[in-house]
Amino acid sequence: MAKSTGGISRYRLGSSYATLVVSVSLVLFLLGILGMVLINARQLSDYFRESLSFTIMLKEDAREADIRMLQKELDAKPYVKQTEYVSKDEAAVKLRNELGEDFLDFLGYNPLMPTIDVYLQARYTHPDSVIKLEKVIADYPVVDEVYYQESILNLINDNVRKISVFLLVISLLLFLIALTIINNTIRLSIYSKRFLINTMQLIGANRSFIRKPFLLKSLFFGFLAALIAIGLMMGLMYLIEKEFFTLFTYENINLFLLLCLVLAAAGILINGISTFFAVNRYLGMHEDKLYY
Repeated sequence: MAKSTGGISRYRLGSSYATLVVSVSLVLFLLGILGMVLINARQLSDYFRESLSFTIMLKEDAREADIRMLQKELDAKPYVKQTEYVSKDEAAVKLRNELGEDFLDFLGYNPLMPTIDVYLQARYTHPDSVIKLEKVIADYPVVDEVYYQESILNLINDNVRKISVFLLVISLLLFLIALTIINNTIRLSIYSKRFLINTMQLIGANRSFIRKPFLLKSLFFGFLAALIAIGLMMGLMYLIEKEFFTLFTYENINLFLLLCLVLAAAGILINGISTFFAVNRYLGMHEDKLYY
């Protein structure tokens, strides 16, 4: 009978620990997903910014050597990601493919001008920066006009700001929810051991002696939950890269490693702090109140 009772107690204790680890790991996993979204939101934002280009319309009488020199100068600028020179003939071929018919036969001449498409680094794509760059480039002798889609540029910048604020608010809310869930889970776990805490006090154990095993165990389970959450994230990363590699990239491994460290620290600290206060709640509590 005693063996049966001891087996049931060990089973309940193990079940309580398993519930704690699973609950904390799932919450940390959700936080990790949000962290991955935040990391890649910047990359996606940069991708859309850098996919926009402004077009330099070159003078019709511009020499090829002057055009190539201008392109090399632009490529050397810190704000330029890349440039693409399109000659009159290449522009005619592109337009003919888009229209599906040869407009040169109809017009009898090629009205298109040679151009250089300039793709900027993401941090230089703000409207104010583009206006300044437009004025600088327009001063080159071979440049006839500088054209860019101002409305699309403003739209992307406005949406990026809105999405950033939205993600920040969601991050704070999810973090508060995570704190609440983890704290409540640990409090329930400690609640199931309130009589054990009271018994240890009755036999003369001091507060630090009682807290120590609970804290050590909680710190270990927090670290274990963080490892599980990191493992789940790595599995999710693998699936995303395998199925949607054209949409998501994880080039910055340093940020992901930093996210893993943050999750591990969060699991350990939140578990430790919640356990500390949960155990303190039952230290010195009168035996009659333990039943409520």
